[in-house]
Amino acid sequence: MERSTEAEGEREPEEPGWEVDPEDEQGAAIVAFVGRQLRARREAAGMRAAEFAAAMGYGEGLVYKVEGGTRIPRAEYLDKADEVLGAGGSVAAMKGDVAEARYPKRVRDLARMEAQAVELTAYGNHNLHGLLQTREYARALFAMRRPALEQERMEQLVAARLARQSVFERKPAPALNFVQEEVTLRRPVGGKLVLRRQLERLLELAELRAVEIQVMPTAREDHAGMSGEMQVLKFRDGTAVGRSEGEFGSRPVSELKQLRIIELRCGIIRAQALAPGESKAFIEQVLGET
Repeated sequence: MERSTEAEGEREPEEPGWEVDPEDEQGAAIVAFVGRQLRARREAAGMRAAEFAAAMGYGEGLVYKVEGGTRIPRAEYLDKADEVLGAGGSVAAMKGDVAEARYPKRVRDLARMEAQAVELTAYGNHNLHGLLQTREYARALFAMRRPALEQERMEQLVAARLARQSVFERKPAPALNFVQEEVTLRRPVGGKLVLRRQLERLLELAELRAVEIQVMPTAREDHAGMSGEMQVLKFRDGTAVGRSEGEFGSRPVSELKQLRIIELRCGIIRAQALAPGESKAFIEQVLGET
């Protein structure tokens, strides 16, 4: 009988996958199914776990974790397994099944809504919106979390945030409107080099026809966003979801009366901020000063 525990003292690479979130029932079920399929194929090929691990180039303990449904295999793990097992693409095809399970459920839900939205309006006051962030900027933000995140968890969250940015590649493109406080352009999150690349990224995104980035100057006396960040997502069927940091418990809301409040504030904020063209010039100025 094969052992179901790691060999003593065995170290396995972190790269091939992530731990399953025990509170994510749907994701856990998907990963468990994929694990069972991998084990069945390995046994059908007449390979012991140790032999399979050696052929894969990963630790035997990792093989047990993936097959036991406690470790989420990354795409490269499934590609290699397909090759080792001679599966002709059927194992690699499971990448789509586990792709969503790799990210926290809350992030998956947000990404799903962003992927379905035809319009997004967001105001940010402490840091840049997740859809605007570079990998280095996002990593620096997560590194600031207290209590500190484990490295693996941090990389998982960074990958999830970057995966959401596929929204910029959608056709037809949704209307994406961002208003950022001036301080979010000046705070050297991750250091000056990271900030410079982040500002360059903002200018790149501002060139997209469906994207408008506006800056709220610190010197503005009237400001409708003093209660905190907020966001509104509108969908093709006319429905919408909003969230406001200082209202409704910061939870997503879809009730019309609550949505009107958030939409009203977002509209006023956009009117109070610099126009997109002025904002682009402002970002270029800050970049030149950084």
